[in-house]
Amino acid sequence: MRSLLRLWPYLRPYRTQLIIGALFAIFNNALGALMPWLVKLAVDGLSTSVSPALLGEYAAALVGLALAAGVLRYCMRMVLIGASRHVELDLRNAVFAHLEKLPVSFYNRHRTGDLMTRMTSDLDSVRSVVGPGVMYPMDTVAMAVFSLTMMILISPGLTGAVLLCAPFVSLTVFYLGRATYRWHVRIQEQFSVLSACAQENLAGVRVVRAFAQEEREIQRFDKLNREYVERNLGMVKLQALFFPAMFFMFEVAAALILLLGGRGILRGEMTLGDFVAFIGYLGMLAWPMIAVGWVANLFQRGAASMHRLCEILDTSPGIASPPQPRRVENPRGEIVFEGVGLSYDGNSEALHNISLTIPAGSTVAIVGRTGSGKSSLVSLIPRLFDPTRGRVLVDGVPTTERDLSELRNVIGMVPQDALLFSDTIHENIRFGSADADEKAFARAAGVSQIAKDVAEFSDGFETLVGERGLTLSGGQKGRAALARALLGDPRILILDDALAAVDTHTEEEILVGLDSYMIGRTSIIISHRVSTVRRADCIYVLDSGRIAEQGTHDELLARGGYYADLERRQRLEAELEAMNEMERA
Repeated sequence: MRSLLRLWPYLRPYRTQLIIGALFAIFNNALGALMPWLVKLAVDGLSTSVSPALLGEYAAALVGLALAAGVLRYCMRMVLIGASRHVELDLRNAVFAHLEKLPVSFYNRHRTGDLMTRMTSDLDSVRSVVGPGVMYPMDTVAMAVFSLTMMILISPGLTGAVLLCAPFVSLTVFYLGRATYRWHVRIQEQFSVLSACAQENLAGVRVVRAFAQEEREIQRFDKLNREYVERNLGMVKLQALFFPAMFFMFEVAAALILLLGGRGILRGEMTLGDFVAFIGYLGMLAWPMIAVGWVANLFQRGAASMHRLCEILDTSPGIASPPQPRRVENPRGEIVFEGVGLSYDGNSEALHNISLTIPAGSTVAIVGRTGSGKSSLVSLIPRLFDPTRGRVLVDGVPTTERDLSELRNVIGMVPQDALLFSDTIHENIRFGSADADEKAFARAAGVSQIAKDVAEFSDGFETLVGERGLTLSGGQKGRAALARALLGDPRILILDDALAAVDTHTEEEILVGLDSYMIGRTSIIISHRVSTVRRADCIYVLDSGRIAEQGTHDELLARGGYYADLERRQRLEAELEAMNEMERA
């Protein structure tokens, strides 16, 4: 339950609404407490020759009180439930904003389905604490206070007998509440697994169908779904115990009233009107007794869910702007790696003592075997990761000393697995810079060669793409992502094997366009194709996280190392492919 204290900063802005809601609850229940008393007066009046006119007045008063109490209850719900929705809004925004700040390593450890569950189901459970969880305690406390006060005025002894059931209510709430917390945690954990399974299958639907694994995935989802139902049934069994227990205690109290109150009437210690009113107040008290368990259930579930949200909120961003960042007035694009080492798990290193300088305005290429550390190296430039040893400087300032937004605004990065949003091609490219004019947009689309393909689409740039750009080919996604990066007018452009899915002819057109576009800017190209990197000012060959070779295309060919071997193999493959095409022709 301690985790619910973390809600206070989100409740504080709405404390005025909470106070107003509490006042509505008090006035509503004060009017409600007068109704059994009016019934008492009417019943007692029947035995003392009450006039029809007075009975009519009693009836009209009851209707008026019910109407006024209904209006107040409506206002109470509108104010308190409305406040809970605003708290939900603020909390969801806070969690999302924090997720946006967390480093890439966080998402390597957490599945998307789990995070979505926390943002939806868990957050809804927390909202229930702020809405019904705040409203009903206010309502039931006011109702219990007014009901008990009136019951004591009628018969203190009978009221004491009824309150004998209170300790049993408290014990029931305590033990079942603890069990509810444990079950809710288990349910939400399984829901996270279930959501992750559904998300991965929907995102990877092409892979599932390509390998004809639909039936297997259906069975896997069914197994996870059944486990989720089983855990929910465990919670249902627990909750099913509570309400019968509450009703049993209420009926015991009613039996005590019938027994003791009936004797009081027979002895002349209380009137029939007192007895009827007391039963009415007991009926009013029944809801608070039942609501105690329901609210306790809400609080236990909300506490479990808030704990899961706090796990996100308490995760340090790790990579953040320093308190007093150093500014770079005129970014040029010079990059320096000084003795850089990088380890993802604290044990094995992905990069070992990398030292190199990329002059501003130059074009540098990085090649190497899969897993040699190419992507890891360039990820350090926009601070997607921080080096575990050494430092990276951009324009003479360590990246850890610069403002993150300022640093990343001068960098355009295009990964091999280009992500497009479920929107139009136009809006996906505009994501790079919402303020760029149409001339800059047309130039970026032209250099990336995406404009030629889009011209063949019936809706042009307004064509909607599927989730993650599934409706486009790999090459089209890569070119759209390149246009997005170019639209941001970067001083540093990083192509992380971004042209891998593009045919060689289109690749050559893109590279020619980039040559003129990137004049005076710094380009870093990662590729497995020699044809992509041969024009670079300097080529670095990585092997197991170390620089194995460096030099121009001609220098590396003359050295006869990995690069020369790569060039020879690719040249032979191209010659064989050309021969095969000639034979087919």
